[in-house]
Amino acid sequence: MAQAQKTLKVEQIASPLRRNNDQRATLIGLGLNKIGRTRDLPDNSATRGMIRKVQHLVRVVGDAK
Repeated sequence: MAQAQKTLKVEQIASPLRRNNDQRATLIGLGLNKIGRTRDLPDNSATRGMIRKVQHLVRVVGDAK
């Protein structure tokens, strides 16, 4: 049986205005582009690195199942 991959629920809480272009690109890579949007993302090192880069713009709501 294949195990279900763990996911993180991420919500955008701030605007990327007046930020570096790479931070906006990171938000788009995460699938976030408007305040209040949430996404269920796989819990892996690449996703965690992206979240860390824009940690001041997003909030990890919790583990999605």
